[in-house]
Amino acid sequence: MGLNGFKPNKNIVINAGNSGTLARLIIGLLVDYKHKVKIIGDKSLSRRDFSRVTEPLKTFGANISSRDGKLPVIISGSEFLRPINYVENIGSAQCKSSVIFAALKTPGKTNIKAKKSRNHTEILLKNLKLPITITTNKNYDLISLNGQNNFDSFSYNVPGDISSASFFLVLTILANNSELIIKNVNVNLSRFGIIKILNKMNCNIILKNKKKYKGETVADLYVKSVKNIKSISCPANWNSSAIDEYLVIFLVAARAKGISSFKKLSELNKKESPRLDIGLKFLNSIGIKTKRIGDNIKIYGNPNLKLENQYVIKDFMKDHRVFMMSCVAALTFGGKWKIYNKDSVNTSFPKFFKILKKIGARFI
Repeated sequence: MGLNGFKPNKNIVINAGNSGTLARLIIGLLVDYKHKVKIIGDKSLSRRDFSRVTEPLKTFGANISSRDGKLPVIISGSEFLRPINYVENIGSAQCKSSVIFAALKTPGKTNIKAKKSRNHTEILLKNLKLPITITTNKNYDLISLNGQNNFDSFSYNVPGDISSASFFLVLTILANNSELIIKNVNVNLSRFGIIKILNKMNCNIILKNKKKYKGETVADLYVKSVKNIKSISCPANWNSSAIDEYLVIFLVAARAKGISSFKKLSELNKKESPRLDIGLKFLNSIGIKTKRIGDNIKIYGNPNLKLENQYVIKDFMKDHRVFMMSCVAALTFGGKWKIYNKDSVNTSFPKFFKILKKIGARFI
């Protein structure tokens, strides 16, 4: 129904569950909504920082309150919004996109200087021929948007998600004598970090049937098992394009020859769980030496890693990515595993077990 398509109702509560993307982006779309809306989430999401979104949105003129910068967030929009100049220096596509959506609702030109991050929102709006301009340099994108321009309805088939594909890429790399093709995956350069990192580690993931779909690059991913995995000194400017995939990248580093180093990973601890802390604890529990100074880490790989003990994985705040990473380790490193909270995969990947069985995994 267009930019003004929300129908006014009172006392609306939106439960975002575990999805930070949903919660943060929808707040941006509510900056001109007349009635109060309460955004809530599950226990994990309610621990995460929302001030990084609510503070810039307040400068548009929206009325927003929260629990010390966390959920629940209550927003009531304003009819008298004003455009803003905003600097996003975290590298968060959620924050950037929330402000972009608010700018859509606001008369005048909003200017955003954003540290490099995922750019699906900008690609979509350009494809819809909305008045958005983007100038890129090495570290930042400069985005300008003229608001209150309506657009036509459209159909969109969402390509495969590289974050979900990453578990099967790594499962194949670490398995024996295996190969896999994952079809129709979005390989947008702002999401391409895991491919760059793994290929630098000698994993040779090949893109086939590359094509453009409504501004996005889509391809089939071909991967096979790797015996000689190399260590990596990973550039920090690759972080934002691989931030959700680092847990499985750590598994590859655990099997690599040599010492892998990763820098400036503090953002990992601001996800559904403190993933940097949990990832290092996980590696230590399976006998992999790590060294940490602040948010910089080293992983001492063991190409001959083969586990024989029993391992219990729990107390990870039901983080779906920790669960799936644990499954990949259990299926490739040996040993006997009991992994709790299997329902956590429903957050992002409800067909995870079905696909595991399809490609030959055995579990109870």
